[in-house]
Amino acid sequence: MREKQAFLECGQVVNTHGVKGAVRLANRCDTPAVLASLKTMYLLENSAYRAMPVLHASVQKNMVLATFEGIDTLEAAVALRDKVLYAKREDLPLPEGSHFVADLLGLPVIDADTGEKCGVLEDVTFPGAHPVYVVRDGDGTFMIPAVPAFIMDISFGQEKPEGIYVHLIEGMREV
Repeated sequence: MREKQAFLECGQVVNTHGVKGAVRLANRCDTPAVLASLKTMYLLENSAYRAMPVLHASVQKNMVLATFEGIDTLEAAVALRDKVLYAKREDLPLPEGSHFVADLLGLPVIDADTGEKCGVLEDVTFPGAHPVYVVRDGDGTFMIPAVPAFIMDISFGQEKPEGIYVHLIEGMREV
């Protein structure tokens, strides 16, 4: 069984906001409200995560405006531009039966009917109402909508071999 990451990407500083140290964050959580609810975010510096206590955060359209303890000037905020922020896994809410994308990447994709390995999950995209799994096989990549009709089960090796168990329909593996 693979070890799960203790810290997960939650946002990225894309710009400053005003002159008192506020920043605009691009969301990497399910919703901007989840990102805005975090009390502490973390910066990865020299292979260590540095806590950044959040003083205030609010949703503005699809972005989050945030101020952090110790970041109270425009210059300090500019120094954060383009930095990726992280959250502790336990600080992010996860509904029952859901999984973090970081935990899914690299899992084998297995045909639930035949047991055949179809490939490895390479990416998850969010083009519309449902996520889409991008699977790499020996010939390239193909996509599977992440809906119950196609995703039968996800196992992390407790009860059956680790993998994403899928039901494929004719033509799905064609590029």
